[in-house]
Amino acid sequence: MNQRPPQRPAPAPAARPATSTPPDVMRLAKELMDVMSALLGVVEQETELVRAGKVREGMRLEVQKADLSRRYMIAVEHLKSMHKMLSQTEPELVATIRRHHDTFRAMLQVNLTVLATAHAVSEGIVRGVNAEVQRRNIPNTYTAAGKRAAPGPRNMTPLTVSRSL
Repeated sequence: MNQRPPQRPAPAPAARPATSTPPDVMRLAKELMDVMSALLGVVEQETELVRAGKVREGMRLEVQKADLSRRYMIAVEHLKSMHKMLSQTEPELVATIRRHHDTFRAMLQVNLTVLATAHAVSEGIVRGVNAEVQRRNIPNTYTAAGKRAAPGPRNMTPLTVSRSL
């Protein structure tokens, strides 16, 4: 006579409604374009600072850029889930979002190129400094056979670089 209490179904996880109204879609699309515009502004500012050699100032934008990137990814995921309805109800809005996204992607590519160039230049400078330090640490001696002496391990001191600016 073990009677079990009736089991209640587990509550469904909180999720977006399966069908959204067009105003919701319009709000999400506007949010995505606003976030893209804000992120584009930060990326352009970072690009200009790095081009001018002001890397520290560019690094200060990292928190803002990360927050906007997170918001961008969330907005994209929401719109992806509504893509079918959006393309059926608002095809011109889809075209506008695509054009805006193409501009956004082009500016991100410029930003990535500038950052990669700055990284390559700084790495080249560090390698050049290291080569010069190593060259100066190596003694200029010759062996009994008249050949240049190979440097010993104690003559090869590593260059230490702090990655924090």
